[in-house]
Amino acid sequence: MTKIISWNLLRLTGAKLGDVVRLARHERPDLLLLQEATRDIDMLPDYLGGFYHRVPLPGRIHGLAIWSALPRAKPQVIKLPSGAVVDRVCQIMDLGAFAVANVHLSHGQLLNRRQLRHIAQHLPARAAVLGDFNLVGPALLPGFVDSGPRDPTHVCADMVPLRLDRCYTRGLRCLEAATLHRHTSDHRPITVRLQVGEGRGRLAA
Repeated sequence: MTKIISWNLLRLTGAKLGDVVRLARHERPDLLLLQEATRDIDMLPDYLGGFYHRVPLPGRIHGLAIWSALPRAKPQVIKLPSGAVVDRVCQIMDLGAFAVANVHLSHGQLLNRRQLRHIAQHLPARAAVLGDFNLVGPALLPGFVDSGPRDPTHVCADMVPLRLDRCYTRGLRCLEAATLHRHTSDHRPITVRLQVGEGRGRLAA
């Protein structure tokens, strides 16, 4: 069983290094996926040990980061279909039994679904996609199941609650899914426990 937490930090004005360290020490995830991570977060291994990799979005000061409690090979980074404003990338971490994609998708509701389909082409049969989907409504991602928590994770303009942070799985059981306290970010972290195998639970096709 693998515990994964995904959190959009809100780059410079949101959650800081200390917030991430406290969250990791309290929740003890096997894998921590971060979006809008800046250079300050690169000190995470100094406090937690483990493996760490960050990739900025093209032309931006922030990007995606992965921390793992165990040593890992460097994740694959793939370029996504581009939006009008920000170019996007995706990190894919091979955990052996399955792969995990860390994403921060574009805001366009057609484009972010196209980005998801592009990511799926690079994933093995057993895989999970987590992060900030910037998505309203279903992902329409063939073969994948919406396995994340159902609670809103972001409040747009302090008025409209949205479930932007998602977990979609294929060939995996989700044994637990929840949202956590958002601290100083504008997004709440999500946490899932995933397991390879069949039986009860949210099982992907």
